Amino acid sequence: MATLIESPRPTRAVPRQAAAPKHQRRRRSRLVIAFGILSAAAILLHESIPNRPGNLGSLTETLLPWSALVIPVLLVFAISRRSVAILLVMLLPLSAWLLVFGGSLADKGKPGVADLTVVSHNVSAVNPNHAGTAKALAATGADVIALEELSRKAIRVYERLLGTTYKHHVVEGTVGVWSKYPLRDSRAIDIYEPQRALRTTVETSHGPVAIFVAHLSSVRVKPDTGFMTNRRNYAGRLLGEAIRTDPVERTILAGDFNGTTLDRALEPVTGGMRSVQDEAGHGFGFTWPAMLPMARIDNLLVRNLRPLDAWTLPATGSDHLPVATTLDL
Repeated sequence: MATLIESPRPTRAVPRQAAAPKHQRRRRSRLVIAFGILSAAAILLHESIPNRPGNLGSLTETLLPWSALVIPVLLVFAISRRSVAILLVMLLPLSAWLLVFGGSLADKGKPGVADLTVVSHNVSAVNPNHAGTAKALAATGADVIALEELSRKAIRVYERLLGTTYKHHVVEGTVGVWSKYPLRDSRAIDIYEPQRALRTTVETSHGPVAIFVAHLSSVRVKPDTGFMTNRRNYAGRLLGEAIRTDPVERTILAGDFNGTTLDRALEPVTGGMRSVQDEAGHGFGFTWPAMLPMARIDNLLVRNLRPLDAWTLPATGSDHLPVATTLDL
């Protein structure tokens, strides 16, 4: 019986995906290396980035702590390309970031006896629970509480719930101060937008301390105009002038700056003053937005005072976190 032998079926070769030409791979690697070098330069030389067009320098400085995200991106490229060169370049932005921000990671609290505890909070005009916020702030035991973005309805809530412990208070427009110590020489400060800043003197047991409370104008980022800060910057210049010419030597500035202390445009406000978070805090102290803080736009600054500690408080019904400090007078 004849045996039929089937011939094997021809196999169809599966085409391999063509690898990118070597010159393209080299070009991509060079771009990644250049990106790493430029990132390191931007971190170290951020003050040299021009502010025109679109306030680019201010925007860069506002987001500068997040430049650390460049490092894992470079690491992924280095691993995927098996490139020692990219891995070495990754050390440049890492070193630059640690040089600029490494100190922020340490606990900078100082020993000493706290003479004054101050809390500042943008309570938000749309806060659904001002009563809960007032109780949370009072529970801190702070000597002075500065509030921003107060509505008329909210003012009555804070007057009622804080009034027992904080027998002295002053409100100008949407900002206010509640204090365990007497207040004097209180007045509104004109910062272009009315009723968003005040100044008062707290008569502490260690002498007078001037307190300024301010809520600077909001900022926006738009594709056509960039980082819109003109109203805020103008308000900052007016506020800075009021602080510089104040006769009381020891000064506290509390408020929502709608910008960080790194932002060069806020130099008229921050110049000559020290951030309590930078001096005595731990970490970056981001305050906004409360659910996932990305920037420290709520600040406490001091002049001729020694901060011992600085921290953010748990979230309230506001979209900002409260900030607090203890001071040696």
